[in-house]
Amino acid sequence: MTEILVSDVNLNTVCERLEQQCCVEDHKQNNQQQLQQQLQQPQTPSAIKRHTNTGAKLWGRVRSKLLRQKLDPQTVQSKNWHVDVIEMNGIKVEFSMKFTSRDLSLKRTPSKKQSGVFGVKISIVTKRERSKVPYIVRQCIEEVEKRGIDEVGIYRISGVATDIQALKAAFDTNSKDILVMLSDMDINAIAGTLKLYFRELPEPLLTDRLYPAFMEGIALSDPAAKENCMMHLLRSLPDPNLITFLSLLEHLKRVADKEPINKMSLHNLGTVFGPTLLRPSESEVTKGHITLASDIWSHDVMAQVQVLLYYLQHPPISFAELKRNTLYFSTDV
Repeated sequence: MTEILVSDVNLNTVCERLEQQCCVEDHKQNNQQQLQQQLQQPQTPSAIKRHTNTGAKLWGRVRSKLLRQKLDPQTVQSKNWHVDVIEMNGIKVEFSMKFTSRDLSLKRTPSKKQSGVFGVKISIVTKRERSKVPYIVRQCIEEVEKRGIDEVGIYRISGVATDIQALKAAFDTNSKDILVMLSDMDINAIAGTLKLYFRELPEPLLTDRLYPAFMEGIALSDPAAKENCMMHLLRSLPDPNLITFLSLLEHLKRVADKEPINKMSLHNLGTVFGPTLLRPSESEVTKGHITLASDIWSHDVMAQVQVLLYYLQHPPISFAELKRNTLYFSTDV
C-alpha cells in the first residue's frame, strides 16, 4: 500500500518513485522465474504471461492515472484521500492519493506548541537543546550520508507521506525510538522529513528580514560586489541560522560529490532546497514583499534557487572566518 500526497510541484518525483518500486518488483519476479527454471519446476500460467517490461507498463498506467486525477476538478477540490488499485500480470499497486495546491503545500504555519521542533523558531529549538544545530537536522543528515548518499534522486524523490508524518511526530515528542526509526525507515522518508522541517519553519532559515537583500544581492552583475554582498548577508544571519545553514551547505556539497551515482547535481539540489530555505513567511507576503502567488513561482523562485546555488558553488565557508571579518565588512558594505 502506497500513500501519496500529490501536489503540483512533486508529481514527477511521485511517479519516479512508483516507477522504481514497479521495476524492483518486476525484477524480483524475473528472478523467481529463473529460479523455477533452474529447479526444473513447471511455471504457473500467470508466470508465463509476465514480461520483462511489466514494471514499465504498470508505471505508465500509474502515471496516467495520477495525471487524470490531478486534472479532475472534483479531485482538486476534495479534501479526502482517493483510494485506487492498479494491477498487471500479478503485480498490484494500491495507493491513496490527495491533491493539494502549491499555495497550501508550501505555506509556512507556525506551531501552536513550542515544545516540539516543527513550526518552531530555530533559535528556540537550539536554545532548548543547548546545541548549535537542531538535533533533527544533525540526525537526518547523518542518516542520509550513512546510507542514502548513493541513492538515485535523493532529496528529489518523495518519501511515503505516512513515514514522514511518523518521523515528524517522533521528533516533535522527542521519542526514545527516534534512532531506531531512522535506521529502519526508507531513506527517502528521512530526506523528506528534513525538507519538511525547513519548509515548516515559521520563517525561512535565511530569514524574512534579509530576504529582499538576498534577492538584490544575487542580481548584482559585478562579481566582487556580489561576493561582498552575499558574504555580508551570511554574517547578518543569527548564529543558529548561520551555523545550521553552513552545516546543511557542506552536506549538500557532499551529496553533489556523488552526482555520477545519485544523479543529484548542485543545480538539482539548489532547485530542491532554494525555495525551502528562502521562501518568505505569510506575514512577509502580506507586507508587500511578494504580492501575487504567481510572482513566487516565476522570478522569485528562480532567484531563490540562484541564491543557494551561489553558496553551493562557493569555496568552503567558515563560520569563524565570517565572524572575524564582520567588523571590516560592516563598514565596507
